[in-house]
Amino acid sequence: MDKLVAFYSYTGHTRRIAQECASKEAADIVEIKDVKCPGKLKAYTAGCFSAMRGKAWPIQPLSSDLTGYNNLILFSPVWAGNPPPPVHAFLELLPKGISVSIKMVSASGRSNCLDKLEKTIKTKAGALDGFENIKA
Repeated sequence: MDKLVAFYSYTGHTRRIAQECASKEAADIVEIKDVKCPGKLKAYTAGCFSAMRGKAWPIQPLSSDLTGYNNLILFSPVWAGNPPPPVHAFLELLPKGISVSIKMVSASGRSNCLDKLEKTIKTKAGALDGFENIKA
């Protein structure tokens, strides 16, 4: 097992892009799921506030063991310029030594989280090997 695509998608846009990538890369895929899916009001108010502060929300257990992979491509929507809280929870699970590339998906194609994510990845896994903003 070499490559894993992981994604969180609240509306389905990020899911579609992640699935296309996994197919193209011949990679396994895992979805990051909330323990309890928040309603739109909570997602876009408390969720955005938590995203800006780098706070995590509980996620369901993953269907794949991350330690079995060398490369991870993480797809995340952008909430208030940052990854949403379930993605922050996922980042806490990263094993040491995994190569991480992050793809931030948004309508604007912009996020302001590269520095924060790079710091988190360096602390958890080692190094951020790629970062891209995707306009969808």
